[in-house]
Amino acid sequence: MDSSQLQNLLMERAHTMPNKARRVAEYLLANMREASFRSIGDIADDLKVSKAQLVRVAQMLGFSGYAELKSCLQKTILEQINPAALLARAVTLSDEFPDNIYKAEHANLDDTMAQLSKDSTMAFCELTKKASDIYCVGWGISSLVMELMHIRLTVIGCRSIFCRRGSLSLWEQMRRVRKGDVAIVCELPSYAVEVTEAIEIAKNNNAKVVTITDSAAAPVCRFSDLQINVSANSPTFGSSIIGPMFVTNVLTSALAMSLGKAAGRAFDEQAKFLHDERLFHPIFGLKY
Repeated sequence: MDSSQLQNLLMERAHTMPNKARRVAEYLLANMREASFRSIGDIADDLKVSKAQLVRVAQMLGFSGYAELKSCLQKTILEQINPAALLARAVTLSDEFPDNIYKAEHANLDDTMAQLSKDSTMAFCELTKKASDIYCVGWGISSLVMELMHIRLTVIGCRSIFCRRGSLSLWEQMRRVRKGDVAIVCELPSYAVEVTEAIEIAKNNNAKVVTITDSAAAPVCRFSDLQINVSANSPTFGSSIIGPMFVTNVLTSALAMSLGKAAGRAFDEQAKFLHDERLFHPIFGLKY
């Protein structure tokens, strides 16, 4: 069963269900990604229904129980982020190529901008200004976003440490995190167990956690002190990093302005590096 078939099933059956069951079906329809990752207990608590009610709804939909329904939800979500499946769908729409790609990335920017608030931006500035050390954590494509975050923070004079899997696991790198530190993590599908467990270590060590994710249901979000939501849909690759990169630039630019003279001193130091003619051609202009 693909995502459209599951959506049609939920819509067809929901209007025939009793009130409580209909509320569950409507939640599943509106929150398929979140429901695929959350436990039956969490969803039951949010909807103020029993776990047995969720099981009954699953059976009304033709599943043996809630576990089978959840498995179906997860498969439909994985289908949506699977690169091969996405590329196959893009190829079938070849008449619209490359307009569909342009529109998808433009939509990512629009949606990301709509989700980024002044309050969350200011909260990011306050957390990072108070931090002793700032750990930028990422896995796979998400590590590209966190490398940019690390570069920007370093340039404006923050004590930033870039953490990605290499000779040391993320678990090992997070063990040194302490109270007063901030861990910033970008996590785009597919969500990695090691990233979740590494951030849990940081949280248990009393660090503050900032998450940049495409969904509030991402496993790292349960340890978050500040959630920054982005749009990362892609018609080809699993996740687009256009939205996350945009957010990173906005957050670090706001932080630089918030730091004021301290950031100015850091930029002065950076200027000395930029004027080293062994590295750069000053005649073409200097930016970092």
